[in-house]
Amino acid sequence: MVAPLLAACGDTALLAPSATEGPSPEIGPPRRRLIPTVNVAPAAGWPPGRTPIVAAGLRVTAYAGGLDHPRWLHVLPNGDVLVAETNAPVRPDDAKGVKAWITRLMMKRAGAGTPSPDRITLLRDADGDGLAEIRSVFVDQLRSPFGMALARDWFYIANTDGIVRVRYRDGDTRLTGTSETVVDLPGGPINHHWTKNIVVTPDGRTLYATVGSNSNVAENGLDKEEGRAAIWKVDVEQHSKRLYATGLRNPNGLVLDPATGTLWTVVNERDELGSDLVPDYLTSVTEDAFYGWPYSYYGNHVDDRVAPRPDLVARAKVPDYALGTHVAALGLTASTGSRLPAPYTNGMIVGEHGSWNRRPHSGYKVVFVPFANGRPSGPPVDLVTGFLSPDGAAWGRPVGVAIDRRGDLLIADDVGNTIWRVSPA
Repeated sequence: MVAPLLAACGDTALLAPSATEGPSPEIGPPRRRLIPTVNVAPAAGWPPGRTPIVAAGLRVTAYAGGLDHPRWLHVLPNGDVLVAETNAPVRPDDAKGVKAWITRLMMKRAGAGTPSPDRITLLRDADGDGLAEIRSVFVDQLRSPFGMALARDWFYIANTDGIVRVRYRDGDTRLTGTSETVVDLPGGPINHHWTKNIVVTPDGRTLYATVGSNSNVAENGLDKEEGRAAIWKVDVEQHSKRLYATGLRNPNGLVLDPATGTLWTVVNERDELGSDLVPDYLTSVTEDAFYGWPYSYYGNHVDDRVAPRPDLVARAKVPDYALGTHVAALGLTASTGSRLPAPYTNGMIVGEHGSWNRRPHSGYKVVFVPFANGRPSGPPVDLVTGFLSPDGAAWGRPVGVAIDRRGDLLIADDVGNTIWRVSPA
């Protein structure tokens, strides 16, 4: 009964999706409501015989199915594919009160209410037929794991409260060594945005780690946001960390551009300002830069729900490229080195998990952002769609994306519990 009542509340987008995409998105006035827009696509799973829809020149097959909430991917040098099967940890102080109860209800409806499996699973396609016939638990008893990285003979795991590492040898199907803590990361009893992602520099000495905010717009108090809404720089040998960039509400995907060395991320922006605000975005990350959260968005657009900080608003960096409002951009990988055909050979691939607070829905697809000279150079192109049913249920929701050793695109689908493989037709 609650869901239909909430569906009748809130606003409808007035802008075309293209207006909130690209280097200069339209930033209109906020439309705040007593009851914010709620428009959840209920998790349904894939009907028999149905698959996502791919762009011309591509084909899609199931690389592995029957997983338990697969969220993130990492491809090892020998071609093995690692999948973080994970969900939110226990968070006793997050989402209290009536509004929070409604939020939890909606998240459960969207497929995000199950306990975390807390493991990383290894998938191996030993015969090269594009289907993983070997599956093993690579490592378990983790704490809502998400990001993964391999450097030298260390395998790094970003748990919800810190980064650990375990010795790895080529061909291992299970890690048997003792884990070693690299650094702690902000977690705690609120831990609102719980995912932590990592990427390692080519020399293996430095990790960059994402930490999302503990709220929508600091409504839990700024003291609860210490070290959050940020990207950290981690020295793995010194076991030390320092803030690299701040004001990023919920950064997820991370890529070090193989051509330029530039760090890129995708960020989920704030909610409850209407269906047309605020665009999620893809941006390069500059050391010591501030990107606005919680005081402003897209540069100096002030959020009056927060105590003002004109000094920070004045230096807020404008993101490079908008991806559309509430698309929930999570996955990110460079297409460099893939065997995807033109025009998908030079750019970034983004997994958009999909909206729950916009009418009509946005996201629920994988898009390609073309690059030229190391920068976004055109509008996003739909690469993989069809995750929503005609009546608005979620057959699947794309999260992590990765290029496998053959050069094909892998997509983690945490509602369909499947890893999809996209290859040239």
